[in-house]
Amino acid sequence: MRTGVITQKVGMTRLFLEDGRHVPVTVLKLDGCQVVAQRTAEKDGYTAVQLGSGFAKAKRLTKAERGAFAKAEVEPKKKVAEFRVDEGNLLDVGDVILADHFVPGQKVDVTGVTIGRGFAGAMKRWNFRGLEASHGVSISHRSLGGTGGRQDPGKTFKNKKMHGHYGVDNVTTQNLEVAKVDVERGLIMIRGAVPGHKGGWVMVRDAVKRALPKDAPSPASVKKRDAASAPATEKTEG
Repeated sequence: MRTGVITQKVGMTRLFLEDGRHVPVTVLKLDGCQVVAQRTAEKDGYTAVQLGSGFAKAKRLTKAERGAFAKAEVEPKKKVAEFRVDEGNLLDVGDVILADHFVPGQKVDVTGVTIGRGFAGAMKRWNFRGLEASHGVSISHRSLGGTGGRQDPGKTFKNKKMHGHYGVDNVTTQNLEVAKVDVERGLIMIRGAVPGHKGGWVMVRDAVKRALPKDAPSPASVKKRDAASAPATEKTEG
């Protein structure tokens, strides 16, 4: 199991294929996605890498956060997330993950926070059909109807689909296809829609229900901390 990456959603566009067909894609940007800490079985009981992305002002961080970044000797990061990995796929602190960590045609699982829509009715929130347009129904055409609270059981059960707050949910979409990667600009283009709004943080991982492509770099495609003058791509083969 390899690490995932932290990306920022840029927006949607389309790619034109050689036969003239176009493919809608969501553009995700790697904004300095760097390893800021390790989790090992000996010390923590599990193996994982902690990644940071984006750049934050030190004055806006807590003292503990500033200390953690200082210990890792990396610039303060705006977003931090942890990814479980196998022991053989641990990365060194300071490694910067590149866009060709994923290969075109690969299936990935994408996690993001959905767009908030505030308080919504049951028809918009749960796709209810609503009440009849005639046959005695007046005024309440978009109401949700009965909620099951008759004499028995005499109440409405918890988790009943009703009107309420809609959106701002952590959603994972599985088996999306990587259409193209741009290493120089740090872009990953995913075929189709991705949860979240423009500028939102999106986590991209290898698909758990699909096999990893043979040409995918293992443990990752990284640029080492001490190799600032080296070529942009340094793939490590496992």
